Amino acid sequence: MAKYIFVTGGVLSSVGKGIVASSMGKILQERGVKIGIQKLDPYINVDPGTMSPYQHGEVFVTNDGAETDLDLGHYERFLNINLQRSCSVSSGQIYARVIEKERKGDYLGGTIQVIPHITQEIKNSIKQAAKDTDCDVLIVEVGGTVGDLEAAPFFEALRQMQYEEGQNNTAFIHVTWLAHMSATQELKTKPSQHSLRELRSIGIIPDIVVARADYPIDRSLCEKLGRFSNVPGDQVLSLITEKVTYKVPLTLEKQGLGEFIVKRLVLEVQAAVPNWSSWRSVIDNIEAEGQKKITIGLVGKYTQLHDAYLSVVESLRHAGYAAKAEVSIAWINSEELTEDTVDEVLSVCDGIVVPGGFGYRGVEGKILAARWARKNKKPYLGLCLGLQVMCIDLAREYIDKSATSFEFDESATVPVIALMDGQKNITNKGGTMRLGVYPCKLLPGSKAARAYNTDVIKERHRHRLEFNNKYRDELEKVGLIISGESPDGSLVEIVELKDHPFMVASQFHPEFLSRPNKPHPLFEAFLQASL
Repeated sequence: MAKYIFVTGGVLSSVGKGIVASSMGKILQERGVKIGIQKLDPYINVDPGTMSPYQHGEVFVTNDGAETDLDLGHYERFLNINLQRSCSVSSGQIYARVIEKERKGDYLGGTIQVIPHITQEIKNSIKQAAKDTDCDVLIVEVGGTVGDLEAAPFFEALRQMQYEEGQNNTAFIHVTWLAHMSATQELKTKPSQHSLRELRSIGIIPDIVVARADYPIDRSLCEKLGRFSNVPGDQVLSLITEKVTYKVPLTLEKQGLGEFIVKRLVLEVQAAVPNWSSWRSVIDNIEAEGQKKITIGLVGKYTQLHDAYLSVVESLRHAGYAAKAEVSIAWINSEELTEDTVDEVLSVCDGIVVPGGFGYRGVEGKILAARWARKNKKPYLGLCLGLQVMCIDLAREYIDKSATSFEFDESATVPVIALMDGQKNITNKGGTMRLGVYPCKLLPGSKAARAYNTDVIKERHRHRLEFNNKYRDELEKVGLIISGESPDGSLVEIVELKDHPFMVASQFHPEFLSRPNKPHPLFEAFLQASL
């Protein structure tokens, strides 16, 4: 039977619950405990798939095609595991399931209420994730903050599980923010006291409190916070903002979090003293002195919120760690890139990345970036839409100078890039996404094949438009190489440019599979070319 660790947050959102949950998992994983991890999000959307990146950052896609919160990316990167659909649950999903059951008559005409029906469905979802991940310990992070009205059913469900599962099978970690007063240059615990009081008022007393701040936290503040929260002072841990998030597990380990949780949940561990040598080597690479400096231009339309491209940035950094290079990101808004500015803006970059995206907005700037990289022989890595704009640029140059961005071919079984005039609006977008893992056969001798060093790969997709094979022969004549395709040859998966140092683009999103101690092959090859 799985045991559960519930991670909650106080004072404000984005306090670092996801990093703490991931770090907790890593700490136990290093002791030989099999970890599963789940995110509960209070919003009513069924999933983040249709939400603006400015709302919640990037949409992270799992192997089975679930569109999830970006925190699942943190989980996978820290723990090097592949999560699944049941590991991401929103209020929208919970309410939809309950309403569907009511419509089918499953409740036999009973009055449907938050308690017990919504809370029971939440508990069912948590237990299903534990079953699907086949874990010893399931770590459950609750989105938002304690006191949020929309999150109340989740907290009530967790309170119930605390008693239903037993004291040795559940533990609570509360992550809270210490406010900094610039006038007096001191940290204040009062907002955190209120969040802990709110938590106690709903029947939950945390086992561990993690105090977060951007400034050093004096031990006396932790003791003070413990007194106001009914938590012993040595169970209040301090965590200041780290430039390198992968150091957080070591910071929490040093304060005894691992030993406490093992005792609290009576866990059987394979290693009483964890071996952090492999993890430390990653951090040593990150912090090594005398690193090579490199600037990568990231050309997108959501550059005002860096979390919109979180996995892309992390993947570039992972490749930098392996190469002992410090990667700086030049954030370039594709909507502002013009013929007059492109040379000045991109000339400072050692390499160009064009990430995924939807819609026409900002596409012209991305096409300009692809053209600049092609003509200036600068390394280019295109991700999903980055493949499309690379092909559009070639089509405009060699086939049809009036070729615009997209046309929806209604006669095709899937939407396609048409590389010509006559744009049509896609009005019915339901069921037109290709989501999750698909296989790809690589062309021997290509840059992609050399990067992967294998014949067949599996990568995660999230897109609505495919490359139109009608233009395949013409583009191959002008130097496009189809270096990856579906096993039956019907879908283009990877393209690259002949006689170019490195101009490679994928239909899929390789950034979802990169890990700090195992960078993704395409990012690694791109960074080496940029260096």
